[in-house]
Amino acid sequence: MGRKITLASASEIRADLLRNAGISIDVIPARIDEEMIRASLEADGAGPRDIADALAEFKARKISEKHPDALVLGCDQVAEVNGEILAKPGGPEQAVTQLRLLSGQTHRLLSAAVLFEGGKPIWRHVGIVRLKMRELSDGYIDDYVARNWDSVRWAVGAYKLEEEGVRLFSRIEGDYFNVLGLPLTELISYLIVRKELEI
Repeated sequence: MGRKITLASASEIRADLLRNAGISIDVIPARIDEEMIRASLEADGAGPRDIADALAEFKARKISEKHPDALVLGCDQVAEVNGEILAKPGGPEQAVTQLRLLSGQTHRLLSAAVLFEGGKPIWRHVGIVRLKMRELSDGYIDDYVARNWDSVRWAVGAYKLEEEGVRLFSRIEGDYFNVLGLPLTELISYLIVRKELEI
């Protein structure tokens, strides 16, 4: 199984991806003010890649400082469309707004992961996927959000590709694991090189 990783995230999908890959994990969600940090970074002119990376680092750092002997993984995901950065929708109305903004457009989904050990970053990666959304009617968007709100409330861009959200897209370019919020292939490669995982 290799060394246990502490996942600084409440994401069940990320936890399942790691467990399904045969990686032993502990889950200790990092409580940070994502909105305040994101707003501060945007005010300083940070781009979506830097914002995703910084949020993942904040989470990993917070847990690593409390558990310095652990290998801590922080993750975050943002979407970018026409220069606008999207995060998790704050309510059904915001989910509708996000989907109307994405309808008929190609957007980028950026999934960042940062590993900490002893309170310091030792590895980081940002995976990028490009997704082309179909033209959606306002009525369909309203119905989609009403049907799926309990699930998509936790999803950047208000969709989940592993659920009904796959119907929204005509083209996807990139690694499916990045869509799910974790650059898993790159993480595993690093863990193998470091001899934290056997192959």
